[in-house]
Amino acid sequence: EIRVSNFLLWQIAYTEIFVTPTLWPDFTREEYLDILKHFKDRERRFGRVSS
Repeated sequence: EIRVSNFLLWQIAYTEIFVTPTLWPDFTREEYLDILKHFKDRERRFGRVSS
């Protein structure tokens, strides 16, 4: 189960969140770069509906 538990929801309205099961000590540079690529490939709409 993954949730933000109402933590600062008003500040994360258009935030892109990526959740990984990897614990911080095991986090690698390659995984970080994969996540950046994932964000780069996303279509940011900021609340708009895609056409």
